[in-house]
Amino acid sequence: MSSGRDYNKELKDTADHKYAYNFDFDVMHRFMIQAFEPFFKPGNCLELGSFKGDFTRRLAAHFNDITCVEASNDAIAVARSEFGNNIKFTNSLFEEATLPEKYDNIILTHVLEHLDNPVTVMKRINDEWLSDEGRFFLVCPNANAPSRQIAVKMGLITHNSAITIAEAEHGHRITYTLDTLERDARAAGLKVVYRSGIFFKALANFQWDRLLNTDIISEEYLQGCFQLGQIYPDLCSSIFLMCEKGN
Repeated sequence: MSSGRDYNKELKDTADHKYAYNFDFDVMHRFMIQAFEPFFKPGNCLELGSFKGDFTRRLAAHFNDITCVEASNDAIAVARSEFGNNIKFTNSLFEEATLPEKYDNIILTHVLEHLDNPVTVMKRINDEWLSDEGRFFLVCPNANAPSRQIAVKMGLITHNSAITIAEAEHGHRITYTLDTLERDARAAGLKVVYRSGIFFKALANFQWDRLLNTDIISEEYLQGCFQLGQIYPDLCSSIFLMCEKGN
């Protein structure tokens, strides 16, 4: 791969920031699937940026034919050790990947913000990889999440869409809002069919991890945050676009 970035290093936890929290795996992944499920199409699935296979495991409950493209060979090694030949893995940059077919469902969750060329990659999705009747599921962290807005008021970050030092070390290039995310999707030629938010969130991930180890948070509360997020997408942990192939 020609990129000068070290994708294995970017996946490692830093002194003050994890690459992924239990909140991501146990809460956000579950509610992403809940948000996606009504829009899934029968057929195959392409997951772009599969990390170590945590979200792949959830997709496997819905699709029998899954292809994963991941830039980190360390992450792919972990995923392959679990899934073996049941999942097709490609170790490549999205800009360089050669894929043998088109896909009815393409998943890109918490990955676009890491890309050097997000519009270019989404244009490949639209022009080369998405089937004519397929759907593209795009999720990014939300710059306007209340937890980030509170951090601004606390003086921890300068503005909602700032990229912190820890985020930069993990390869973040941009922090999206709903309007800038839709701008880039449309620039790539995609047709935005549905827009929403996933999970109302006023606490930081590390705070959620602590709460999830107590009996303070009930399943009903989690579902309430998910449902509230559909009413107030701009106050969610993540923002979600469901797109179809554009002309």
